[in-house]
Amino acid sequence: MIDISSLRALVAVEQHGSVVAASDVMGFSPSAISQQIKKLEKQTGVSVLERNGRGVLLTERGLALAGYGRRIMGELEELQATLLADPAKPSGLLRLVAFSTACRGLVGPMLGRMAAAHSALEVTVLAEDPREAVHRVASGEAELAVVHNWNSVPLVIPENLVHEDLCIDQADVLVNSTHALSGRAAVERGDLLDETWISTPAGAICNEALLQIFAGLGKVPDIRVYDPDFSTHIAMVEQGVAVALVPRLGRPPLPAGVVAIPVIRPVQQRSVGVVYRKTMTASPNIRLAVSMLREIAAELPLPQG
Repeated sequence: MIDISSLRALVAVEQHGSVVAASDVMGFSPSAISQQIKKLEKQTGVSVLERNGRGVLLTERGLALAGYGRRIMGELEELQATLLADPAKPSGLLRLVAFSTACRGLVGPMLGRMAAAHSALEVTVLAEDPREAVHRVASGEAELAVVHNWNSVPLVIPENLVHEDLCIDQADVLVNSTHALSGRAAVERGDLLDETWISTPAGAICNEALLQIFAGLGKVPDIRVYDPDFSTHIAMVEQGVAVALVPRLGRPPLPAGVVAIPVIRPVQQRSVGVVYRKTMTASPNIRLAVSMLREIAAELPLPQG
C-alpha cells in the first residue's frame, strides 16, 4: 500500500523543484521529506529521484507516480471541499493571495464583512504579484487568489485553475498640479514620451503595462524611481519629481497637489478576478469569499465591464 504522505512529498518535490523547496512549503525538514521519498521507493520498488548536480530530478517512474499523486490529491481535496463540508457553514482556513491594491480595495472590506457576520471562516492574506499568486494556488500553497490582467499584459492561467471575473479597473496618469498636462481631460501615450516616471519594480506586471504604453513609439519611459507601493508613487508625484501610472482600485484620496488624468487610445485597463483550483469549485469557503468579493467590487466606482 502506497502511503499518501509519501506521495504528497513526491508531488511537492515535482512542483517546487527540490527537496529543500518542498520542505519549506510543507513545513517539514528536508530530512523528513527525504525519508518520505525513501519510504515511497521502498513501497513501490522503483527509484523516483536521481541526482542532478546539487539538486534532484524525477525519474520516468517518479514523474508517472507524481502524475497519479496529483490526481489523487485533487480527488481528496474535492472530497473535503464538497461531501465533507457543510455548505451552510463555511469554516476552517482559507489561504488567500492578492496584489496590494486588491488587498486594500477588495480583501480588506471582505474581511470586515466576515467579521461583522461572525463567520467561522479564518482567512490568511499574503500580498504578491499575480504571477506568484497564480503559482501558489496552482501548487496548493493557497486556495484563492485575487489577480489582474492588463489589456496589454495577459496573465497565463494553468489548466487546473478556474478564473472568475470580478470587475474592470482603470489606471490614470498622476501628475503634479503644476504640471503642463494637469489641466487636460485626457492624454494619449504620445503626450507622455518625455516624462520622468516612478514605477513598480522591473518585471512586475504593472511595470510591464507601463512599458507597453510606449511600444512601437521607438522610446521607453524614463523611469528614475522603482517602488512597489503606489502610496510612494503618489508622494513622489506630490513632490513634483515624477509622474506615475496608478490604478483606481484601492487608491486613496489624492492630495490637493496631485491630479489624475485618464489615458486614452488605448485606455489603460485591467480586469480583476479570482482564481482557485477546479477541485475547489464547490467549496463553501471559496463560494463565500468569491460572493463577498463580487459584491464589494460591484459597489466600487470603477468602469463597468
